[in-house]
Amino acid sequence: MAHMDIADIDYFLPDGRQLLDGVSFRVGEGVKTALVGPNGTGKTTLFGIIAGDLAADGGTVTRSGTLGVMRQFIGRVDDESTVRDLLVSVAPEAVRAAARALDAAEDALIERDEEPVQLAYAHALTDWADVGGYEIEAFWDDVTTAALGVPFDRAKWRSVRTLSGGEQKRVMLEALFAGPDRLLLLDEPDNYLDVPGKQWLERKIAESDKSVLFISHDRELIAHAATRIVTLEPGASGATAWIHGGGFDSYHRAREDRNARLDELRRRWDEEHAKLRALVLRLREKSKFNDGMAARYHAAQTRLAKFEEAGPPEAVPLRQHVSVRLSGGRTGKRALVCTGLELTGLMRPFDAEIWYGDRVAVLGANGSGKSHFLRLLATGGTDPDAGHLPIQDLNLAAVPHTGTAALGARVRPGYFAQTHARPDLSGKTLLDILHRGNEHRDGMGREAASRVLDRYGLARAAEQRYDDLSGGQQARLQILLLELSGVTMLLLDEPTDNLDLHSADALEQAITEFDGTVVTVTHDRWFARTFDRFLIFGSDGAVYESPSPVWDESRVQRAR
Repeated sequence: MAHMDIADIDYFLPDGRQLLDGVSFRVGEGVKTALVGPNGTGKTTLFGIIAGDLAADGGTVTRSGTLGVMRQFIGRVDDESTVRDLLVSVAPEAVRAAARALDAAEDALIERDEEPVQLAYAHALTDWADVGGYEIEAFWDDVTTAALGVPFDRAKWRSVRTLSGGEQKRVMLEALFAGPDRLLLLDEPDNYLDVPGKQWLERKIAESDKSVLFISHDRELIAHAATRIVTLEPGASGATAWIHGGGFDSYHRAREDRNARLDELRRRWDEEHAKLRALVLRLREKSKFNDGMAARYHAAQTRLAKFEEAGPPEAVPLRQHVSVRLSGGRTGKRALVCTGLELTGLMRPFDAEIWYGDRVAVLGANGSGKSHFLRLLATGGTDPDAGHLPIQDLNLAAVPHTGTAALGARVRPGYFAQTHARPDLSGKTLLDILHRGNEHRDGMGREAASRVLDRYGLARAAEQRYDDLSGGQQARLQILLLELSGVTMLLLDEPTDNLDLHSADALEQAITEFDGTVVTVTHDRWFARTFDRFLIFGSDGAVYESPSPVWDESRVQRAR
């Protein structure tokens, strides 16, 4: 038996604003529930409360069965942790404690090879065996073989930062679905996965007998995997939850019908309220001249008081209106020319020409070098002049390569980072970022900054720091800064990963109207259909162009 009950959860932000307002729903045995909603409504915060990372200001979370959690940051781990550390983090608590003790004993033995330290190490090894450590290492061997194509002994000391985002996700997902936990919380598990990986995830969720609650903005994943959808809907006093008991195919119709019904109920309530108020006012005037009307006047007052005490029906959810205006500008006819370009250790030499106005989707399996290609262009190509330097202080690592990637005349690249890692924005509020400006965009006064933030649905987050924004809010701010900075070539690395559906629609429309060149890395099947050229990074190390999307390229064949 495995289930969870979320009952009347309230949560207030440090600035006093209410983020969650009485959120309640249930995830039953074996139910696959998708948690959706606009960016910034508190989906990840709610996950943190359920996982025990955050304390709610009201309400309770109860569950039966052990809980396995994949947090949102998986896929962008950039510290010194190893694959073994990653797997230990989702192991049972007894295994985690024994692993920590064993690591500490090994470190002590390296520093001091003395008898007490040796005895402590032997004791740690015994404890590791007692909690089933060696058996779980055999299980991890299956996990790394499935996720990375190598056994645990070869993978365990590998730094997680050397894995692609998709490989990090796949390691965690393999461990969670094959592990003992009966309840799974998955925060955007599809981010960084290539399309075969997403299709694998769809099957894994649908076929698993575990209870799964997952956050996703991928409509195809939700359609194929979710049997129930919970929507966090923004309101004046924080987000509330609406539960749709069916799948995604009936979700939009049900939501439209519900909102229309709520709108009609509120209209009727307002009409009845107005009639009662008018009746009270009319009887008050009559009672001034006719003592016999006093009883009817007091009765009407009582009726109005009870009506107002009961309150209006549930309000129609607030709707975010995101407006993206990417302008661009005219450049040379050839926006990019690649000649014998080889990404060292990734893809073999290739030639390519991208013309002004092209919309190019770069497709291929994880780890094939797509993001490296985009980062090379983001720094101005192989031999940038002053006019090709990026409009951001990105501090990107150099991409080893041979051959050339030359940007055309008046091509100014603007880069959207898949991981949202922006040291130049860290620690600053949104108003600070817009107020200060930089050499590529003018600073803005508070009123102008508030207006432009409102166009992106970020007005309520104006005083928040970039680091404290949700993934979707960070994505929208990145796009806003590109809009303000006069870029003529958009380099977008998985831009829709964290965008809610409405924001993704707005971005798609803006790209259509953009006067310039767009190169994007994406695994979003819906988003890719809006592009007209497709550059495929193949599993054999070759780069080729295709007239239509290619989603079945497998893992790149190279020594691991």
